[in-house]
Amino acid sequence: MKLLKLVPDNTNVDFMKWRNIALILSILASVASLALVGVRGLNLGIDFVGGQIVRAEFAQPVDIEVLRGRIATLDVGEASIQEFGNNKTYQIRLPKPAGPDAAANAVVTKVRAFIPQAYPGAKVSAGESVSGKVSGELAWDGALAITFAMIGIAIYIWFRFEWQFGVGALITLFHDVSMVLGFFALTQLQVDLNIVAAFLAIVGYSLNDTVVIYDRIRENLRKYRKMEIVSLLNFSLNETLSRTIVTSLSIMLALAVLLVLGPPVLFGLTIAILLGTFIGTYSSIYISAPALVWMGLKPDSFLRTGDEKDDEAVAHPA
Repeated sequence: MKLLKLVPDNTNVDFMKWRNIALILSILASVASLALVGVRGLNLGIDFVGGQIVRAEFAQPVDIEVLRGRIATLDVGEASIQEFGNNKTYQIRLPKPAGPDAAANAVVTKVRAFIPQAYPGAKVSAGESVSGKVSGELAWDGALAITFAMIGIAIYIWFRFEWQFGVGALITLFHDVSMVLGFFALTQLQVDLNIVAAFLAIVGYSLNDTVVIYDRIRENLRKYRKMEIVSLLNFSLNETLSRTIVTSLSIMLALAVLLVLGPPVLFGLTIAILLGTFIGTYSSIYISAPALVWMGLKPDSFLRTGDEKDDEAVAHPA
């Protein structure tokens, strides 16, 4: 019985043929994404803008969608509801209304009065306030976490390979993050701490795929010192194509199932990682590798003096 191969062994796709077109499309998409973020902004959740939190304990298991629908009838804003340990306890996050603190207290009072009426035997805790200052710190810390992760990764690759590889990885990560940010600005899906975790997962996946390709490129740079750089990059990309496709498809299939069948509370996290995986697969081929050409990488760029003499001796024997 033959093993299933998604990518045949003799695959020879000319990826680098389209590198300039891919560069133009990627630049346009990244600029458009950042422009969307600047113009429309992000729909920040309670984690980042502040709000009220109440915890409800029910006598019987409660369907979270039914609960969410009933809370929506109170006209207290878009509530974020999460299961807290089991399907009898839920944490309800309410956006902070404009105006004085009395308005926020009135919202909590309305929810606390409604739930025991709709669900006899339910107990609702007093509201806890998440201030805008604390939320602002969370937003700042989340942005710093993503930024430092990207910079740290680039520095690691710089020392692990060469500076061209580090810069190429940083460009790739910036492209991936900006594209997903643009998607959230376009759709206005809520951005909370789960989405920050999704961005870190996207950075990790994109890095993993990029490092695998870079490692094969570095290996081939040592083996094929006289090969033209574009041909060498094409050869390296085709050698790692099977691994890239299988890994990406496995992740995306699992995420697609979770997107369709998973709970609504995980929708933003799931779609962010799904989109990031797709974009990361594209960028590891059409951004990270061509970036080496744009930065002037050549097959003999990292040859030591002794290696150059050895090559010359082989080419012109005495």
